[in-house]
Parts: sequence; structure tokens; C-alpha cells
Amino acid sequence: MRSLTFVIGTGRSGSTALSRILSTHPDVLSLNEYMASVGDAAFPEGPLSGAEFWAALFRPTPYFASMIRSGLLMPEFLYTRRPGRYSAQSTGIPALSLMVLPHLTDDPDGLLDELRAAVTGWPGRSAAEHHEALFALLGARFGRTAVVERSGYSTGWAPGLRQTFPYAKFVHLHRDGPDCALSMSRHIGYRTITLIREIRERTGVEDFAELTAEHVRSLPPDLAPLLAERFDPALVRDREFPLRRFGDLWSELVVDGARFVDALPAGQGTALAYEELLDAPREELARLAAFIGVEPVPRWLDGACAQLDGGRRGAAAKQLTAADFEALKESCAPGTRALLAR
Repeated sequence: MRSLTFVIGTGRSGSTALSRILSTHPDVLSLNEYMASVGDAAFPEGPLSGAEFWAALFRPTPYFASMIRSGLLMPEFLYTRRPGRYSAQSTGIPALSLMVLPHLTDDPDGLLDELRAAVTGWPGRSAAEHHEALFALLGARFGRTAVVERSGYSTGWAPGLRQTFPYAKFVHLHRDGPDCALSMSRHIGYRTITLIREIRERTGVEDFAELTAEHVRSLPPDLAPLLAERFDPALVRDREFPLRRFGDLWSELVVDGARFVDALPAGQGTALAYEELLDAPREELARLAAFIGVEPVPRWLDGACAQLDGGRRGAAAKQLTAADFEALKESCAPGTRALLAR
């Protein structure tokens, strides 16, 4: 690998579009939602065999599987748009297959088979070394040398990734607070995240594996069913959420992300504002390419600029009443101050 870069941020900030743009660069291996797919389960302490590492990559992501079985499909679930041999209702969709591999190829099942044949025979080593070997394998497979991982709602993973890959670079991608928070409020994934956070707050547990039957019984009837393998999608889809909750969430993530990236050594961290990307796409993408360590290829820049829709800037929040907008703006104030201080 020439370089390894993680794009962190709140999500709902143009990050999916950025992954698509990066995937068209001839030198960039764009790992779309890799951390969201494999999570902490793929980073255990101590050595693990190739077969054990593969199990962590293959095992369906539990809550995504529950969402799909319940009929809550996020647009990010690429595999469900063109399903192959795996199904959430029967076999389960492998973690790598749901969002990562369909971003790289039109034949995710075939690529999964290729990876399984290689990875399961790898020797015992640390999780970091396994991930590095996987990135290198995919890079060689697609002729790419610079790896860029991008997941939505990824700020919380940043400290652990920094510890695991101390040489990695980080990009803090952010978007205007009220506009981003409103987008979160309408996205099924962030509505689910908000409810998961409420369950954790009410029960006092960080990991759902720690939940007991007593914890579940203590939850109100509109939350407890969400812990089942299948639940009524209306519990998420049709629920009324105060917009302030999403403004608070945006602020929390932005403050943490800004603090993390600003504390990195020179050359290992940078910021990218969605609005600036829309206003000056050629300049901002050229700057990003230089940071990643690849050339700002003119043909790539031309195609990338054509993919960005400047009309989306600020459009969502303008639909709110003046009172709702002011309340949402107030909840976003801590994050806005953190960005202004930068």
C-alpha cells in the first residue's frame, strides 16, 4: 500500500458520494462502509488464524441483519439491490458482501469466493496485520495502491483505528449542522441509531451482549422489540422524533471528530467540508488527492465534478418553520462552534 486513509464523520454529509468519486480514481482502492460492516469484532486482541479472521469478515453484521429481516432497507445496503446467493432470511448476508464488495465489483459473490480461498490459509498474526494483508490483496486485485476507507457514523472508531494503524491518515468530513441533522432524521439508519442509543442510555450497557432479561423487561414496549431478530418496522419508520436529538447527535460527533483530527501530527489529518466540496470541487478534490498521496488526474476530476449536485446545499433545512429551524440550530451550536474554532 502506498497509503492508508480513513474518512471519518457523521455520515449524511456527502460521504457516500465521496466514496463513489474515489472509486473512479485509477490509483485508489475505495473501501465503502468497511468499518460499518466488520466493526470491532474484526479487531480482537492477540493473534488469530486466517480462518478466524475470515469468520469475522464473513459473519453477518447482527443489527443490519435484523433490520433487513424486518423490512428496513437502507440505500447503503448495495447487496440487497442485486441479491446473489446469500439472503438475510436464510443464509445471512456476509458482512463484506452487504456494502463493501458490491462497491468494488458487479460480482460480489465471486470476489467473496476469491477472498475466502486466500484468507483462510493465512498464518496466525495480529488483526492489524490481517487487515493490512487484505487491503494489499484487494489493491493488487484491482490494480490500486492507495487505500481509502469511508464509513458513515464513523467518528467513534477513529481512536481505535489510530492505535491499530499509527501511520494512517484521517480526513474529517463534515456538513452544515441543521442540514445534516435534518437529513439524519429522515434516514432509517440514523433513526435506528438514535433508538439504539436510547436503549443503551436506559439500560446502562455499552455492548448489547451485556443485556440481561431484566434489562429488556425494563424497557418500554416501543423499544424492547427492537432487540429481537425481527421487529415491526413501524417502530422505527413511523415514530415521531424530536429534531433536537439529531442536532445533539451531530454536535457530539462533530466535536469528537474535530478534536481527534486536529490533535494528529502534521500531515496525518485534514478536514473536508461538504459545502466547500460543492463550491470548489476541482480544488478540494485536488487537495484531497494530494493528501491521500495520488495524482489529481484531470479526467478523474472532470468525472468527479459531474457527480456532485450543488443544488442540495442547504435545501433540506430551508423546508422547516422558522421556530423549528432555530431550535435545530441551537442544538447544533456546540458542533458549529467546534468547526468555527478550527
